[in-house]
Amino acid sequence: MRNEAMDDFVERVSEATDILRVVQGYVPLKRRGNRYWGCCPFHQEKTASFSVVPDKGFFYCFGCHAGGNAFKFISLIENISYFDAIKLQAEKLGIPLPERRRSPQEIAREREIKDLRKVNELARDFFHNCLTMTRMGETGKAYFAGRGIREETIEEFQLGYAPPAWDKLSTAFLKRGIKQEFLLASGLSAERKQGNGLYDRFRGRVIIPIADERGRVVGFGGRVLDDSTPKYLNTPETILFNKRKILFGLDRSHRAIQQEGRAIVVEGYMDAISVFDAGVHNVVASLGTSFTPEHAKKLLHYAPEICFCYDSDEAGQKATIRALSIVRDTGAVVRVIVVPDGKDPDEFIRRHGADAFRKLVDKALPLVEYRLRYVLSHVNYDTLDGKVRALHEMLPVLAGIREPAARMEYEKKLAQTLMLDEGLVRSEIRHYHGGTEQAASPARQPIRQAIVRQDTALQKAGRIVIRMAWQDAAVLVHLETIVPLEGIQSSAQREILTFFKTSMEQGRPVDEASAASLSDEAAAELSRALVEDLGGREEAEAYDDSLRVLRRAYLNALYAEHSRKANEYAQNGQHEACLQELNEVNKIKHEMDEW
Repeated sequence: MRNEAMDDFVERVSEATDILRVVQGYVPLKRRGNRYWGCCPFHQEKTASFSVVPDKGFFYCFGCHAGGNAFKFISLIENISYFDAIKLQAEKLGIPLPERRRSPQEIAREREIKDLRKVNELARDFFHNCLTMTRMGETGKAYFAGRGIREETIEEFQLGYAPPAWDKLSTAFLKRGIKQEFLLASGLSAERKQGNGLYDRFRGRVIIPIADERGRVVGFGGRVLDDSTPKYLNTPETILFNKRKILFGLDRSHRAIQQEGRAIVVEGYMDAISVFDAGVHNVVASLGTSFTPEHAKKLLHYAPEICFCYDSDEAGQKATIRALSIVRDTGAVVRVIVVPDGKDPDEFIRRHGADAFRKLVDKALPLVEYRLRYVLSHVNYDTLDGKVRALHEMLPVLAGIREPAARMEYEKKLAQTLMLDEGLVRSEIRHYHGGTEQAASPARQPIRQAIVRQDTALQKAGRIVIRMAWQDAAVLVHLETIVPLEGIQSSAQREILTFFKTSMEQGRPVDEASAASLSDEAAAELSRALVEDLGGREEAEAYDDSLRVLRRAYLNALYAEHSRKANEYAQNGQHEACLQELNEVNKIKHEMDEW
């Protein structure tokens, strides 16, 4: 059942959306004629093959063949559904979503979420202004400078400082009319244990705002500037803040993760900020908690590979092993970046520089290699008991290797290192499996790859006709006198032309909004038809040439079909039917000679 209010909403958002402005918010473009070109954000390339035609409302990449309208672009680059892309664009344009009937509980919860987000935004600005605009903030500035954090990074992450006074923020916010209940619910303030009133949770700390994937502030992290404890303090669990689900920096890094095809996971937000400041932008941090399945699921939305870069001390190595056990069965490609000298990424970058850290990233160890090194360095395998223990600690990782050749190599390497029989190692792995092979679920791979597709004259001809029919629906009538739509050999092109015809018959407009009903393959083909040029020909000439190609292909298909039937009838002794088919074959051949 159609929802008219929702249809009107989508139409309003479509009319107010400028695809050029949308794309330029993510991709630098240069104008050439009536098109804009840039490097594709969906796959790695050095030569621009990504094009936008604003007057048509479509984009297309000639490398990975992604294409569609503005909402398709948003859905791909933000890794969200098509309708969520419409809602995201509506939010940016200030167009409200049509309201449905909600329960009082739903209304109250939505109001609470909205109020808490506003309070968090005000707190972020309060802390940032304390750092950058007051004398109190000099201590925080000195701390960030000592860690090599540039002013540009302070602005990028809106870093701040919480004054050492007990109730500076609470008093200021209450005077501004912010209700006490919001200060408590947000975790910014706590009730005094003796007497009435509130005190600030964050005092005398540098402050790191923590945002969700959409960039909305959900909480804060604070680090002391001396040796007092706790060293790090986070916002407590709230309606907005759940450490098991939040990854610090993902709002800034998800596009870099998508581009690089991998995410780098560090332990804390200061590590993430230092790595980001070093120019490595595909980095996130877990927040004082173990890496969780929810974290893994989030990252696998953007890339198939996860690289862990925890501290190289014993605690960091144990945290890495715990994280690896979480990710092992997701199907992700897992690597470990080993930071030497027992340092964390932040310390390493400050001492050795950004380039040295990038080299560590390039040398990241595969999961099996890291696990093997860890086990061999923590188990005395000189004894039989030690060998057995080392073997059993390696079994979960070895059993998770899906490629037989790679697993055999590691089985051989482990057997040689532990001086055990290879057959024994394989037997133990089979026993671990319980006699069956357990295939890990494949990681989602949203990263597109450049695809080399054979582009025939027939496909080019079909796209030119689609381009002309988009501009003038009457072209369809003429086309069908030459080639019936069912005779169009490309399924994607046939879907597009059928969509045009149905829209024309029903009196519906054909535009980038209505074209959203096409399949992904057809939408990309339509985008390409509207984006690519005509090879220097005039439209009328290109159209006539294309009709000849399509007609000849159609006749070739008919010729092959009638010839097949004639042979079949001849073999079955059906001479009259065979003669009829041969007559058709001759007619078609005669027409083919004329075309």
